[in-house]
Amino acid sequence: MSIEVKNEFGKIDISSEVITQIVGEAAIECYGIVGMASRHQIRDGLTDILRRENFARGVLVRNIGDDTHIDMYVIIGYGVKISEVAYQVQSKVKYTLQKTIGMNVKSVNIFVQGVRVTNL
Repeated sequence: MSIEVKNEFGKIDISSEVITQIVGEAAIECYGIVGMASRHQIRDGLTDILRRENFARGVLVRNIGDDTHIDMYVIIGYGVKISEVAYQVQSKVKYTLQKTIGMNVKSVNIFVQGVRVTNL
């Protein structure tokens, strides 16, 4: 699946894998995010932190009509305010996609898959 971006010079087809990589990189730069989690695999209430090459397993890009929606599955550090971290990730992802590829995103949905104790 690819997403088509049009501008005055023509059109560009961007694969959803590229978008998921951009989204994952933007998310893990935010304070409070320990890593990305798989949206499919939860065993015994535990989730694994995905490596950079597997961000696509923790991000889902959906197109409904002309609107783009992003679902992200994250692991948050213990002791941070979840709502603030989620808001920062949403803002950062929207800003990064707008600046890097000119894509406007209708919604960024954050699904917290776990909390980990780390040295933030």
